[in-house]
Amino acid sequence: MAANADDAEPTSPAPLAEDLRSADWRDVPSRNDAMVSALSGTVGGPVGRHALIGRTRFFTPMRVILLLAVVFLAFGWFAKAGCIQQAPVGESGQVGLDWSGSRQYVAMCYSDTVPLYGAERLDQGAFPYKTSWEEVRGDGSIQMRYMEYPVISGLYQYGAMKVAKAWDSITWLPGAIQVALYFNVVAFGLALAWLVTVWASTLLAGRRVWDGALIACSPLVIVHVFTNFDPLATAFAAGGLLAWARKRPVLAGILLGLGGAAKLYPLLLLGPLFVLCLRAGKTRDWLVTALSAVAAWLAVNLPIAALYPHGWYEFFRLNSERGADPDSLYNVIASFTSWKGLDGPLAQGESPSNLNAVSLLLFVAVCVGVGYVALTAQRRPRVAQLCFLLVAGFLITNKVWSPQYSLWLVPLAVLALPHRRLLLAWMTIDALVWVPRMMYYLGVSNKGLPEQWFTGTVVIRDIAVLVLCALVLRQIYRPSEDLVRYGFIDDPAGGVLDQAPDKQPSWLPGWLKPTKAKEPKPVTV
Repeated sequence: MAANADDAEPTSPAPLAEDLRSADWRDVPSRNDAMVSALSGTVGGPVGRHALIGRTRFFTPMRVILLLAVVFLAFGWFAKAGCIQQAPVGESGQVGLDWSGSRQYVAMCYSDTVPLYGAERLDQGAFPYKTSWEEVRGDGSIQMRYMEYPVISGLYQYGAMKVAKAWDSITWLPGAIQVALYFNVVAFGLALAWLVTVWASTLLAGRRVWDGALIACSPLVIVHVFTNFDPLATAFAAGGLLAWARKRPVLAGILLGLGGAAKLYPLLLLGPLFVLCLRAGKTRDWLVTALSAVAAWLAVNLPIAALYPHGWYEFFRLNSERGADPDSLYNVIASFTSWKGLDGPLAQGESPSNLNAVSLLLFVAVCVGVGYVALTAQRRPRVAQLCFLLVAGFLITNKVWSPQYSLWLVPLAVLALPHRRLLLAWMTIDALVWVPRMMYYLGVSNKGLPEQWFTGTVVIRDIAVLVLCALVLRQIYRPSEDLVRYGFIDDPAGGVLDQAPDKQPSWLPGWLKPTKAKEPKPVTV
């Protein structure tokens, strides 16, 4: 006779027999992660079998992780300290910033914050977006320039400048050149923002709390946490996802909207949330979050846009006219071939319209692909998985991948794919791209490196990111291999999506609905 198994909805996978995860609901890396177990030898070895895990009063996992983050932030400050050295400059011997001998490249301490202090007229006490200056182009024409950053990032620079000037005016405080004071004020605020990122991401990790240590101890923190102002955006993004996970859609939207006013990418996270909510029938919650994000973004941007429209628009103008960044896929192709780019040689001020269009279309294709995966996977993907895929796809297809943008991926990658050795390998590769980049900027005539040495490492980094994307997709389609989903745990960052059944709208075509599990073949006895 034939026996058929009853049809059933997909459920949370049971732990795999070969998985090294602890049988306890907690994740104990020193017991079940080979790399961490080996490293634990420096502090006495793995936690004992009879240890009372979770009973400590002071050194909780969160406090240990934040302490590790402070240590790596200190490493990051020392990595940039070479670029705030002062020395006698000029004929009169006045003390100024010492970048002689291309110190910023030789010492590999370059940070955008230092030259921007003068370039953005912050040294003159200018208010961003109001003050303009003339810039002579290569063809001799004049371009009016303004603050080139989104509003929150620009106002943050202005606030840091005010604090630095106030410090400099107090004679009994330790003194230094203003740009060094400014850098330290900026770095202090960015360090706090990164600590918020680590804190929120650790909470989002759920039972795998020690995954937060990989965010705190990332090699990318040492190299890029003080390169630009991106920790502001990562703090808003991580805070917004945490608010979503705690089922506070209004707060989530406000934080993501403010993050979008610091950098673009936090607003991108609304896309994965939308398709997941569409699949789960939770579009009302998403709409509340999206409207809150728009309202927060407008509340910050409208006053500046109304008062200083030209200054506010500068960020958008500059990005539309910007060519392919040295780290972009398009420049890598041009570097190894005789290709002149999608637009060929451009006149001063001419926008690369073809490059802009292709970059946009490729990103739209990424969005379509992520949406298809979200709607058709047999089990609904986790929020962090889709967010990582979308942001990684944006960086790979975009015409600009500034080196500090890699910080955007760190929390998302750890939450999406908590395989510590793989993530550490990618972060190390990405951080090491900084070395040939600095040597390339130094110039071959100054004993630097040719361009292909730099773009070659960019290729390796891109491949590493694509490998992570492929592994995330594999876990989406094979949820039993997902280390986050364990027993009754579905999606720690899901919020209203966590444990929610699928309720796709009836108007979705069949090919945009989840694939059903294959029925087992009849067993003949």
